[in-house]
Amino acid sequence: MLLRPPALQQGDSIYLLSTARKISLEELQPAIQTFETWGLKVVIGKTIGKEFRQFAGDDAERKEDFQFALNDTSIKAIICARGGYGTVRMMDDLNYDEFMKHPKWVVGFSDVTFLHTDISNNLGIQTLHAVMPFSFLKATPEAIETLRKELFGIKNEFEIAPHELNHIGNAEGILIGGNLSILYSITGTKSGINTSGKILFLEDLDEYLYHIDRMMMNLKRSGKLNDLAGLVVGSFTEMKDNKVAFGCTAYDIIAEHVAEFKYPVCYNFPAGHIEDNRALVIGRKYSMQVKPDSVKLF
Repeated sequence: MLLRPPALQQGDSIYLLSTARKISLEELQPAIQTFETWGLKVVIGKTIGKEFRQFAGDDAERKEDFQFALNDTSIKAIICARGGYGTVRMMDDLNYDEFMKHPKWVVGFSDVTFLHTDISNNLGIQTLHAVMPFSFLKATPEAIETLRKELFGIKNEFEIAPHELNHIGNAEGILIGGNLSILYSITGTKSGINTSGKILFLEDLDEYLYHIDRMMMNLKRSGKLNDLAGLVVGSFTEMKDNKVAFGCTAYDIIAEHVAEFKYPVCYNFPAGHIEDNRALVIGRKYSMQVKPDSVKLF
């Protein structure tokens, strides 16, 4: 099991920044107010309000801001304000020496999957796949509460309804994964994931169905689906199709590619690009029980 960062305490400072798309301070106010009700001190990063093309500052500025947050021992959690695209452009050559001495939560989802895979794979530190400040206005209270609990050291347990495509069974393993498009893009790089014996989590947004198939083919042909302990399929939101329809849903596509494997699989887990985006710890050892009448992840 990977190292879990220390739990936050009231009075701790958290750092809000953007490693990807630009965002204004005004857009963060609902999240800031929520964090303050939790007793946390919110420090605003230099990338908030910055603009360079679609990014929150140029690559060097975003890297410098993230490096500052890694190094500053008074900062107890790094909260990525939003996703979009751009994290991969600033993540190489970061210095994690101080972060390794004083681990802290790195929080986000979507494009932040780049950081989840890099930090968990290469450093052995758990990270938090959870709702980001940009989404607080639309997020469910349950999603925000699961973030609060994990930050303050309370492990979430989940029980959800069954799905017709589920594979029944039990599994135990370290949770890895995140956004499918990101995982596809890092295949063959130093950030690529080792899936053997792991529980893989997948979600995605705004992709063509044929591209979901192409990405799943990549995972399958590269052996990433062969030796999983289990598979958790989150939301596949706002999927697109061509004039000549692909002919099935994203879940159907995934089910086709894992049909031959015996490990448990659950669909429609409440995580990803949805309002009810529950917090999952990347690098935590989870138990998974997929039964005909329920699914538990704990």
